[in-house]
Amino acid sequence: MWDTFITATSIDETLDWLAHYGSDARLINGGTDLMLEIERKVRTPRVLIDVSRVPGLDDIRFDDGVFRLGAGVTHNQVVGDARLVAHAYPLARACWEVGAPQIRNRGTIAGNLITASPANDTTPPLMALGARVTLQSRARGARVLALEEFIRGVRQTALEPDEMLTEISFPALEPNQVGTFIKLRLRRALAISVVSVAVVLSLEPSAGSLRSASGIMISRQRSAVESAWITLGSVAPTVIAAEEAQRFLAGKTLDDATIDAAARLASQAARPIDDIRGTAEYRREMTRVLVARALRQLRAGTEREDFPSSPVMLWGKTDGKFKIQRSAASGPAPLRFGDYHQPSDEIETIVNGARYVVRGASDKSLLRLLREDIGLQGTKEGCAEGECGACTVWLDGIAVLSCLVPAPRAHHAEIVTIEGLARGDELHPVQRAFIETGAVQCGYCTPGFIMSGAALLDERPRPTREQIQFALAGNLCRCTGYYKILQAIEKAAQ
Repeated sequence: MWDTFITATSIDETLDWLAHYGSDARLINGGTDLMLEIERKVRTPRVLIDVSRVPGLDDIRFDDGVFRLGAGVTHNQVVGDARLVAHAYPLARACWEVGAPQIRNRGTIAGNLITASPANDTTPPLMALGARVTLQSRARGARVLALEEFIRGVRQTALEPDEMLTEISFPALEPNQVGTFIKLRLRRALAISVVSVAVVLSLEPSAGSLRSASGIMISRQRSAVESAWITLGSVAPTVIAAEEAQRFLAGKTLDDATIDAAARLASQAARPIDDIRGTAEYRREMTRVLVARALRQLRAGTEREDFPSSPVMLWGKTDGKFKIQRSAASGPAPLRFGDYHQPSDEIETIVNGARYVVRGASDKSLLRLLREDIGLQGTKEGCAEGECGACTVWLDGIAVLSCLVPAPRAHHAEIVTIEGLARGDELHPVQRAFIETGAVQCGYCTPGFIMSGAALLDERPRPTREQIQFALAGNLCRCTGYYKILQAIEKAAQ
């Protein structure tokens, strides 16, 4: 694991640490990729700099028609922002397709870009929206790059060792623009893309367009395409634009023949490989299918039909933002090298309402701290990869996967585990319902399901069956007994 863990309290301080440590340091925010790489020994940084508590880094700003997302903005924060859903729908849709609620609560858009995988969900819509990233360092100041310049290859970016990605910016969709994102995956949740497609169209007003007080209402069926952006994920070493298809659509209306021809041109731009998730031939064909589907949805205006009006977040009663620690006690002061968490340091945390001071756990995951150092073994390790949900706990009231959270992140934070749900001898309603419906089964996955279910009921006391399914999408049952689990949550809600 790492040797040194630093909790940063400002961007300036972070840049000082990066200038000092250079390539020995890695920034961590959500950790949903980096913690897994560390566990697998793909990357073994000597120093981790946690920026998840830097004030303002999780802000979403909308100024003069331009969105500005701080590097700490999570996928669920995008999904929950009405402005982004209204004026940057392809990105909101892509964020909704990422992982499951616990992953979306910690994983950030910036982290997704920095990973630079061609299968990343947010890259295609951001590229189609014309996104740019701001990089900062102490030596060179700030520089702004288009996304195409920033991502240089598979897991390769223009980010220098002493730089930090601080902001992602892109223009909001204009009134005459429409767009969407479609992802093909092997299961409904917790699966990366086999193929993904983002499409943004600018439409010209036509004779069928209507004028209202707010401007021109475009008739999608009759309007010609002024310009098009079609970006493809998982079909090349990087996310690519289907340039011939884009040029072909310019000046044409979206009739069936035009859509079919554009989809074929887009599939010809794909350069996929064979792997465990699909053959190259299958990916190329599905590129054609998804582009045609996206264009037909945009023509019919149905691209938002299956997007939830009130998405399940597993935020409980919070606003989806983790507590910001502004005091010096939460981390080192700028340039005071040596004042930081390392394996011998103390982690002071509140778990299930009780205060704990833990020593020698600063190089562990939160899961291991809870089980090994505090002795709360109700939280289970199923996969240690963020795919099973058995280790779900609440961090400052928000459901997260404790196997992907570094233990020092618990410093001055509040944690709730399965042991903390009951009030004395009185079980939580979800716990009682699991017993009464027989949803417990072998019991290994049960703590994670109960923590997700309880977070859901905190967030919305009367969920629908579909909302319960979304809430439990990040939890896998070894006994395949999901019907009893769904019944238990419904019973608890009553």
